[in-house]
Amino acid sequence: MNFNNKTIWITGASSGIGKGLAIAFSEHDVNIILSSRNKEKLEEVKAACKNPDRVRVLPLDLADLSLFDEKVKTALGFFNGIDILINNGGISQRSYAIETDLKVDQQIFDINYFGTIALTKAILPHFVARKRGQIVVISSIMGKIGTPLRSAYAASKHALHGFFDSLRAELYNDNISVTIICPGYVNTNVSKNALTADGSKHNMDDEGNTNGLAPNIFAKKAIKAISKQKQEVVIGGAKEVMAVYLKRFFPLILSNIVRKVNVT
Repeated sequence: MNFNNKTIWITGASSGIGKGLAIAFSEHDVNIILSSRNKEKLEEVKAACKNPDRVRVLPLDLADLSLFDEKVKTALGFFNGIDILINNGGISQRSYAIETDLKVDQQIFDINYFGTIALTKAILPHFVARKRGQIVVISSIMGKIGTPLRSAYAASKHALHGFFDSLRAELYNDNISVTIICPGYVNTNVSKNALTADGSKHNMDDEGNTNGLAPNIFAKKAIKAISKQKQEVVIGGAKEVMAVYLKRFFPLILSNIVRKVNVT
């Protein structure tokens, strides 16, 4: 795919992977729409982009589904259409299932799953009418495997794979592609912002994320996958990538490893 003059909408764009994608995409001949709940941080990301005059800020709360039709209408008006939607916004978890309040499980699903599919559904009529478009989903290695302390998070990511694999087949004849990207460890604040058993923030880094890929490196690899319109790609370190293959071919070996690994 040639990105020239494409319009790209990125959710969860105020930090981490979303910020990295925004800055990396700004090196191309594109228009960018940045969304998250934090308008101030979005403005900072806009200022960091190569061509801030081609960037628009659109605050968006993925948990507030009632505003999505209005937000999509606003987004479409910025540059007379959208070519690529990158569903990056989400939240993680650091708690054992038995200790986690059900409201926390629901909150994680409301943001990671329902927020993502609701925004996608809101923009689908635009893509279908134009007979073109690309939907990108930033999932996780946890969309392929499960580890302790991530039960609701892994479940929400697994659910995204089921939904978007089905949607890809449904949209094939409309020339709309779906790309699922599964990051391994990336050096972001995902651990600090993760929810604990009572819904409070974890407020701690973990070793995996601290030693993970830099967001700009991840972004370059992700953009390459997006440009090739790949159906699914895993981007991470050797251990995370190996875990996906073990899950597929040697699941019992992976189960033994997962039980012993320190994932806090």
